[in-house]
Amino acid sequence: MKIKFIFLIILLPSLVSSQEKEKTEINRILDTWHQAAANADQKTYFDAIAEDGIYIGTDASEIWTKQEFFEWAKPYFEKGKAWSFTAIKRNIYFSDDLSFSWFDELLQFTDGVFRGSGVLTKKDGNWKLKHYVLSLPVPNEKFKSVMEVIQAK
Repeated sequence: MKIKFIFLIILLPSLVSSQEKEKTEINRILDTWHQAAANADQKTYFDAIAEDGIYIGTDASEIWTKQEFFEWAKPYFEKGKAWSFTAIKRNIYFSDDLSFSWFDELLQFTDGVFRGSGVLTKKDGNWKLKHYVLSLPVPNEKFKSVMEVIQAK
């Protein structure tokens, strides 16, 4: 038992250091991804998504493969500006082996705040978005009135 404890004390700083390095990289990737949309840089934006990645938008019908999302977003990128999100808060978590990560973020948008959440996988030393969900956080006291609007549709 004493040997396991000593091993843990030796290994823990290395693990924390590795997680901090990966967290910095994921923050950079996500910030670059959001900036690519604002700059209409379609290549950078879609290169960040895994080939089998999924993007889920705010409308119930918006569940897209990478290719479907590419086709839907193409006209926005061709206009010179897609959308502009800036992270105002982000939490990042890791699997024990640092092979995948999940996150949630609050995003400032022109008209308010969105929430994004997703999963990234690490393959061949590169992080890629595997799954992303964009949602609209609704204050609890407004939930019923929002549901009424949705049901009226």
